[in-house]
Amino acid sequence: MINYKKRMRLKKFNYKGRYRYLITICTYKRKSIFKSDSLVKWLIKILREKSNSYGFKVWAYCFMPDHLHLLIEGRNSDSDMRKFISSYKQYTGFYYKKNSDFSLWQINFYEHVLRNEENTISVAYYIFNNPVRKGLVDDYKQYKYIGSFEFDVIQM
Repeated sequence: MINYKKRMRLKKFNYKGRYRYLITICTYKRKSIFKSDSLVKWLIKILREKSNSYGFKVWAYCFMPDHLHLLIEGRNSDSDMRKFISSYKQYTGFYYKKNSDFSLWQINFYEHVLRNEENTISVAYYIFNNPVRKGLVDDYKQYKYIGSFEFDVIQM
């Protein structure tokens, strides 16, 4: 029996440049581990460092208990989304496993390349409202694991 893996990336797209992406990264076996302030704060710190070094804006992030949503945008023509996400997952996954003996991330991740007509702030708002849709809070402003490196989420 042949085992075909589903292609996760667009075939003729190199994921480099000033594109915007909606990214979802799931925890290993969808384990609910993003409930610790210290862990999520550390993951946000590394996200800021990696986004700066790989040339990406982080318009929105939301750490749900078992996955992470990101809305990112390349700052320049050589911003490489695959290298950025790979580096983030590899770095955080290595140190998490070293300290806990458990894997942090699933092997792959999901992405959607935003079209020109998709409004950045509307997509960010959609991400911020994920905890509301899941019944974790009544208002996204109550959820402590959302944010943006580009604008004040509370003023939205």
